[in-house]
Order: sequence, then structure tokens, then C-alpha cells
Amino acid sequence: MNQTLEDTIIAVSTPAGHGGIGIVRLSGPEALAISRKIFSIKEPEPAVIPQKMCFGYLLDQESRETLDAGYLCYFPAPHSYTREEVVEIHLHGSPILLNEAVRLGIRAGARLAHPGEFTFRAYLNGRIDIIQAEAINDLIRACSLDQARISFKQMEGSLSRKIAGVREKIVELLTLVETRLEFPDEEIEINPGQVGQVLRELIGELGRLAGSYEQGRALLEGLTVAILGKTNVGKSTLFNALLEEERAIVTPYPGTTRDFIRENIQVDGVLIKLVDMAGFGQASHPVEEEGIIRGQRLAEKADGLLVVLDASREESPEDFELLERFNDKKKLLVFNKSDLKQVINRKKILDSCPGVDWIEVSALTGKNLDRLRKMMLDTFAPRLEKQEEILLHQRQKVLVDSIKGSLENGLKMLEDGAGEELVAEAIREALPAIGQLTGEIKSQEVLDQIFSRFCIGK
Repeated sequence: MNQTLEDTIIAVSTPAGHGGIGIVRLSGPEALAISRKIFSIKEPEPAVIPQKMCFGYLLDQESRETLDAGYLCYFPAPHSYTREEVVEIHLHGSPILLNEAVRLGIRAGARLAHPGEFTFRAYLNGRIDIIQAEAINDLIRACSLDQARISFKQMEGSLSRKIAGVREKIVELLTLVETRLEFPDEEIEINPGQVGQVLRELIGELGRLAGSYEQGRALLEGLTVAILGKTNVGKSTLFNALLEEERAIVTPYPGTTRDFIRENIQVDGVLIKLVDMAGFGQASHPVEEEGIIRGQRLAEKADGLLVVLDASREESPEDFELLERFNDKKKLLVFNKSDLKQVINRKKILDSCPGVDWIEVSALTGKNLDRLRKMMLDTFAPRLEKQEEILLHQRQKVLVDSIKGSLENGLKMLEDGAGEELVAEAIREALPAIGQLTGEIKSQEVLDQIFSRFCIGK
């Protein structure tokens, strides 16, 4: 993100489209001066009072034309979102008017903000760290109330404080060990058992945090769950039943679904992207064959599989071939058509994939569908009990794993009787990863990647 903090930036901060109110935001050293060139405060109080809505008019100074009535609110530095001079101009939510206000501001000396530049400035000016910046964007894009709650807490600094606590304990350990190394003549006692206990507690804490990522990713991005099985086992009927609408065409004839269909459902605040696909088996048509190939690719990339079996028919070699093909994937076995006479040898099926959960349903009558929805969450995105913080980003998980790995190396050296200097060096390797996690250590590539996901006005 090539920019300078000496610039004053401007952008529309409300979503694209028509609305009752739209907001144009400016930030930078000339924010107030530029805003006064394009917005005239109504007499008899023409002065701008900080943090107070001041009524006035959007004005084109060249033509002296009044374009709209609205409010201006001024936030002096450092008491603003960016810790710079910030002005918000509230107008009617016409895209034409808002874009014209931006154009007038640029003509008066501002420049158009880059995506996420307001938040980037807040980060550079020390108002927030990178974890909080990510949480701000997560909150804006939240697809469930649960995720919004988590993102708001992290925006307020909950995860940052947790990582700061880990860092503080690591620094305390290093101080103790390095003080003994620096002053060997001083009788400073180090209890290896106590050091080991602190390391184990930190490793356990970081392990639980890293383990929360699977649930966090499900909340942030949603889960992709593919429904697969042989032809005519009731996949599309199950798909429609879970959606509670007739989305996929259902007929008694095999091979009705020749491509895949994707729709979303919400289950306990988690977005699940359901995919119905062509039945696996011998294709009767080139289009169906292509659908099977596409289905296999989707299944391989999915977070979980619902393997549907027709419980009213005998198991077949194709059933076992399907289970073997996706042996390494997370899956649930769904014995469908429980409203009919049960013929399938369930034990034989379950013996072929030990440890895999299963459920008996009737997609036609709706039997056990609520239980199936809950099992999908428990299997593909298990919720952690009493988990205070949840990681929502792979970047965060990778760095937490790195911190944990450094501490594990230090603990192993301690238990193997290595010298205190080697133990200290291993523990010290955790600190750069903490710095990258919070953004204390800056990486331009990472910063560009994070802030490019923001909208322009945030």
C-alpha cells in the first residue's frame, strides 16, 4: 500500500447503493480545512464544534451551487478512529451526491483513499494492532451473529490481550534464565521444574487456541458440505429437505442431476454451503460423466461429506468403492429412506469405515433432519467448550503454532538437560512470531494482503 500519512484522504464510508443517509469521511492533517471548502455550516453558528453534528450544506465553490443539506462532524486528533484529524459529512444516501462530494474534496486537496486505508492509518498510528484490524473487517463482513460477537470482542482487544499475556510470561522466563547467565557469580536459583511447568501451561494454552481455528474458519467463511452417493439414493431429496425448499429436480429416474447445485443454509449461526452433485457410478451420458468428474473435484475440496446410502436396497460394490475413495475425508454416513423396509447390511457398511458417525434419516418425511444438521456441525466444525478466544484466520493459526513449537523445543531441551543458554535461545524464538501476529513486526506483503480485503471507506 503505497501512501504517505501527510496526505489527507477521502472516501464514501457507507455501502454502495441508495439509502437514507450516506457518509463521506476525510482523514489527515487538512481534513477540517478541506471539508470547510466543500461544506458550509449554517449561520448563526458557523464554527465547527468538535464531536458535535453541525448542520449545513454541501457546496460547489466554483459554481456556488448548493447540492445537498446535511451534517458535518469533526473529530480532532488524537481522539478519532485514525488518531488523525477526521471529518465525517452526512448527506442523503444518493450515490451521485456522495461521489460528487468525494470529487469536490479531491478538487479541494484530498486524494481518494485506498482500500482499508483509514484502518491502516489507525494501525500505523498505534490505535489498534493487526489482530484488531482483522477483527474490524471480520465484523463488517460477519455472516452470523456468533461470528459478529467474536469479532467485536477481538476488535476491542480480547485476543490481543491474551497474546500479550503469553508474551509477558515468556519474557519473564527469559529474564530469569538470562539474569543467571549474565551474573553467574550471583546466587540466583532457577527451579527447572517450575520453568517446565510454566512452559507446559503456555503450550497447553496455545494448543487450545490453535485448535479453535477449525471452528473459527467455519464461522468466518462457512463450511462446504458435499452430498454424494450412487445415483437414485435420494441425494437431491435430502438436499431439498435440508434447504426446506424445492431447489433440485427430483425424479424416480437415475441420473437426474448431471451437474452440481450449491445453496447456503444457516445452522446455529454457522453458514453451510451445501452441494448436491451427480450420482457416482456408470454414466449414461457424456454430460453426466462430466458432472461426476466435477463432483469428485468438489468432494475432494469440501470440508465434509454426507455420504448417502439407500437403506431400502442392498449394499453394492459401488458403495464400498465410494467410501474407500474418500477414506481420508471427514464424513457422515446417511442411511436414507428409513421410512421404507430396511434391507442394507448396516454393520457391513460401518465395519468398512470404523469410527465414522452415521445417522438414519428419511429425506421424504423429514425424520432426523434436525439431528443431522447438528451432527454436521459437531463433525465438520466441532465447538470447543469454554473456549474464550477463537482464531478466525489461517495467518493467526500458523503463527500461534510457531510460537507453540518454539516453546515445545525449549521444554524438550530443558527435560533433556540442555544448557540454560540453549533453552533460552529456543524460548526466545517465540518472540518474533508474536511480533508478526500482533503486527509489531511489520511485513509489507502481509499488510497489503490484510488491508486489500477492506472496502475503500473503512
